Amino acid sequence: MERIFGEDQQQDSPGRPNDKYAADNIHERIPTKLINRTILITGGSTGIGLAFARTFLELGNQVIVTGRRQSVLDELKANYPKLHAIQSDVADPAQIAALAKRVKAEFPKLDVLMNNAGIMHHKNLKLPAADLDGLTTEIDINLGGVIRTTSAFIDILTANKGTLINVSSGLAFVPLSSAPIYCATKAAVHSYTQSLRFQLEESGVEVIELMPPAIKTALSADLPEGGLVALITTDELLKQTFAAFKKGKLEIRPGQANLLALMRRLAPGFMNRQLWKASKKLVQVGV
Repeated sequence: MERIFGEDQQQDSPGRPNDKYAADNIHERIPTKLINRTILITGGSTGIGLAFARTFLELGNQVIVTGRRQSVLDELKANYPKLHAIQSDVADPAQIAALAKRVKAEFPKLDVLMNNAGIMHHKNLKLPAADLDGLTTEIDINLGGVIRTTSAFIDILTANKGTLINVSSGLAFVPLSSAPIYCATKAAVHSYTQSLRFQLEESGVEVIELMPPAIKTALSADLPEGGLVALITTDELLKQTFAAFKKGKLEIRPGQANLLALMRRLAPGFMNRQLWKASKKLVQVGV
């Protein structure tokens, strides 16, 4: 199956997922194919998921998005009639299984899964949680959702020699201490994605990790802008990400994410302390 933007290549070209060295070099590959694909994006009804859905749709792809709120999906469908919208909650294994069954039946050519759904809460770890069950909601969505959805669709992605895109965060490298559980889930997604890339290197499935910095969306509305925390727009995220797609990068670090990766190695203690200072006030309103 071709895997590039605009022209065909041989299946055994250097740097393809089935190349035994592909997982060792996450920066030098052939471009990811961006057209004529069938793409499923979890959490695609709002935020960066919707931004990617619109862009993929404009490129002529068939795009399916999921979300938890049917009213939002209905409005989305009205605004973008060519977009397919399915209500599904990645925190619920039964709903993931139902989604996989439906999508495989209705979209047998599915060859891209973008695990994007995620939430972030600021938590005060000095106080006992009133709701111990709700304490792990971020884990259920951000990590459990990625692992379960990947497993539910891995057979069709393998059959179609597809692409898996896991959205983690630049905070996988250096945590924002006001959001400890969120950052832990993103670090876990980063680790999981690396393991996944190795296990799938001979399967024909390419595994991409997108590690956004702070984006100007509802998810980062509480973050202080300026100084150490540099927010970028969704337009800038798309620009940098699609440029990386065309370069064939498998680990994409837009904006400040690349700096966080570097500082984790050079001065991890300093970076951790600075992010804590920048976010400390958010703990007072967190739960």
